[in-house]
Formats: sequence, structure tokens, C-alpha cells
Amino acid sequence: MRIGMVGLGRMGGAMARRLARGGHSVVAYDLETGRARSLVAEGIEAAEDLDAMVRALPAPRVAWVMLPQGAPTEETLARLAEAFSPGDILIDGGNGRHQDDVRRSAEFARMGLRYLDVGTSGGVWGLETGYCLMVGGDRAVFEQCEPLFRTLAPSADAVPASAGFGPGGAGTADAGYLYCGGPGAGHFVKMVHNGIEYGIMQAYAEGFAVLDGAASPLLPEGRRYELPVDRIAELWRRGSVIRSWLLDLSAEALARDPELSGFNGVVADSGEGRWCVEAAMDEAVPAEVLTAALYARYRSRTGNTFGEKLLSALRQGFGGHGEAPRS
Repeated sequence: MRIGMVGLGRMGGAMARRLARGGHSVVAYDLETGRARSLVAEGIEAAEDLDAMVRALPAPRVAWVMLPQGAPTEETLARLAEAFSPGDILIDGGNGRHQDDVRRSAEFARMGLRYLDVGTSGGVWGLETGYCLMVGGDRAVFEQCEPLFRTLAPSADAVPASAGFGPGGAGTADAGYLYCGGPGAGHFVKMVHNGIEYGIMQAYAEGFAVLDGAASPLLPEGRRYELPVDRIAELWRRGSVIRSWLLDLSAEALARDPELSGFNGVVADSGEGRWCVEAAMDEAVPAEVLTAALYARYRSRTGNTFGEKLLSALRQGFGGHGEAPRS
């Protein structure tokens, strides 16, 4: 397929490259024009502005937007909608609010345009390992764009088998991408995914903070342990019931610096955890762990612990995220 990719940051640039490697024809645009030009050597066409990208796409046009939630995404989608023609497809693959997707889908439908919201997980590793994609919108549009999702998702042999979801299982969850439902469903599922991510990260952070604190002289009789937290993390990767990719990243960060001295422990949140807690409140669903994990990030901005340094290390590990500024 020929596709326009708007936004070439940590995720968008890598996704453009993965699509091109998979045989798709990509026209890329970013406000920082040097980002697009840097991809030309990989067979990607650089557009100098948004209008040039639109002109380079054949009908029906497909444009995938990977920009920060809020004004950057809203303004870009609005500009594309004005330039597009009935039957063209707009995709928001950033971390958006599902309520915005419902609104946009209706607005674009009145213009004859089609719209998908795609929750995208995989961070800076997705270029090589593939992305987990959660898709909302009209199913027929999803099927039309499925070649893109198939290329972006992990290869079939990279996805571990799971009971009930082998080849031919329900949906396409076995392939690393899934049609989740109508407008907003993709971003709703990604929102909950990120809420769970907060909780898992917080559990690791608190556990390793307890290990680190065991060297304190405040233990009974002044006794202290000399626990090798880096080696413990590596040990737990091998057969334990708490092994995961986030534990892998924890082990890598601790192996580089067991004291995590390169991090200040001020942990940012990019919105999805807040929205997930709001959804739990709207649904009257108890979400104690997810809520506590969100509040822990707020608390980190007034003082920092070893565990919060690990949270920062994990965010850098999977997403290349920097730390939040001190308040």
C-alpha cells in the first residue's frame, strides 16, 4: 500500500521504516523536515509539507498520524480532512482519548471520510520486534488497511502460542493486531493497557525498593543484607512466575548501574493512566492498584526513592522517555 506517515518521532519514524521494509510505499512528513529527509536512504519519500504529502498519495488516500495527544493531533487531522476527498482514510495511531475518536469519526463521516483509531504498543523496540496494534472504527476500513497492520505487527513466528488463539482463532489477536470494535475501541483498549502497565511497573519498583532498603541499619539488631539487586533481577528472569519484558528491562538497567544513579526518579505520566482511572470511576469498577500506581507518579515529583528511579529507567527502556522536570 501507499501511505502517508505524519510525525516521525521515536515511534512514527520507526513505523515508517518498518512499513517500507515490508514493501509498502511511504511518504513521510514531520515539522522537523530533517527527520523525513533522513529516511530517504531507506526508500521513504520525504514530503516538504503536509500539502505535498497529500498530493503524493493516490486515491483513496491513507494517512497515519503519530503525534502527541491534543492540539498537534487535532490540528493535523483537521488539515488533512480539509485536503482529503470522500473515501480517503485517516488513522490516529498516537495515545488518544476514545471520546475524541467517537467525535472525530462522526465529523469525518459527514465529510465522506473514514477514520480508524489505533492503539500502538511496542516503544522504541517495535522497529525490530513489531508493534501490538489495537484498532477501532469501521470493520470494513480495518480490513482495507489490514496489510499495514500485518506488516507493523510482530512476525507470526515471533508471537508465542496461546490457548485458543492459534491460526484461525477469533479475530487476529494471534497475529499481534486486533479489530477491537467501533470508533474509540482501539484507544480505549490501549488506555487500559497503559493503566495495567503502570501497575506492573509500580510492583517491580516497590519490590526492588524493598530489596535495596534491606541494606538499611534499621533492620532488627542492626543487621543488614548485602543484596545484589542486579543479579536478583537477572535470576528472576529465569523461570520465575514474575518474568516479563518489563523485568528484562529492569535487569538491563540494574546491570548497567545497580544504584540507578543516572536517574532522578521524577516519573512522568503521559495521560493514559489518568484516563484509565477516570474510566474505572465512571464504571464504578474498583481499581486500587492502577490508582495507587498513578498517584505514586504524582508523589515522585516531590521526593524520590530507588523504586521511582527504576520507574524512570523502565520508561526510558521501553519508550525512550525522558524524566519529568522537578517541580
